[in-house]
Amino acid sequence: QVQLVESGGGLVQAGGSLRLSCVVSGSTGSKYRQEWHRQAPGQRRELVASITSGGSPDYEDSVKGRFTISRDDAKNTVYLQMNALKPNDTGIYYCKLHTIGPGRGDYWGQGTQVTVSA
Repeated sequence: QVQLVESGGGLVQAGGSLRLSCVVSGSTGSKYRQEWHRQAPGQRRELVASITSGGSPDYEDSVKGRFTISRDDAKNTVYLQMNALKPNDTGIYYCKLHTIGPGRGDYWGQGTQVTVSA
């Protein structure tokens, strides 16, 4: 019933910018948390940024000041604006929805590749 579709990944030079989008279909409920995760080959998947249903954002230390997570409720879309990209930002970026309360669960998108060249 819930589907997440990411887009916006690509190849960019160090110092460049990308904006990832995640369109969410289905009901999120009244309380939820939306997250962006990333995973490089041979590494664990890590949480990069999150935003609560109330609009409170949080970030992993290495992306603070460079990445911004936001949401457009009218478009059912969560964004990750990535500026001043570094080669270490390279990986597959996944959108995640965590619903809270009755019917709670985790939902993942298929991922979108971000490659930052030196």
